[in-house]
Amino acid sequence: GPYPLDASAVHPERYNLVERMARDAGCGLGELMADEARRARINLQEYMDDQVGLPTLNDIMAELAKPGRDPREDFEEFSFSEDVHVLEDVKPGMRLPGIVTNITKFGAFVDLGVHQDGLIHISQLADRFVSDPGEVVHLGQPLTVKVIEVDLGRRRIALSLKES
Repeated sequence: GPYPLDASAVHPERYNLVERMARDAGCGLGELMADEARRARINLQEYMDDQVGLPTLNDIMAELAKPGRDPREDFEEFSFSEDVHVLEDVKPGMRLPGIVTNITKFGAFVDLGVHQDGLIHISQLADRFVSDPGEVVHLGQPLTVKVIEVDLGRRRIALSLKES
């Protein structure tokens, strides 16, 4: 939002406290957040009370120093094939994007976006011998798979990660 503290991890119930700090420092919130020297001159002892202790005030000051930082890990945007919507659209030989949804002793299941996960049998996970599918894939992993076989009657899709 347009309010400077909304770009920080300062809890909204402490906004009034930070506004008071900015007023006492003779500046606006944006200036307080941008100016390390102004923050360093603030005597945190003056803002302690029965609701807010020194550890909380130190946390607030640390958050003011890094506005806009998102603590979540970066993520890669993923999208399924726009040409494939139902199982009948899946054909042998296609290369499709998918996401690993389950790993078993015999392989890994992959969501292709057709309401039916496909299976990469352990023998199709790599061009080498694989004893544990977890060595090659992990849950939530995006990957591109090759469709080997589609059994519409049994609603099964056989997939491969092999290059050949």
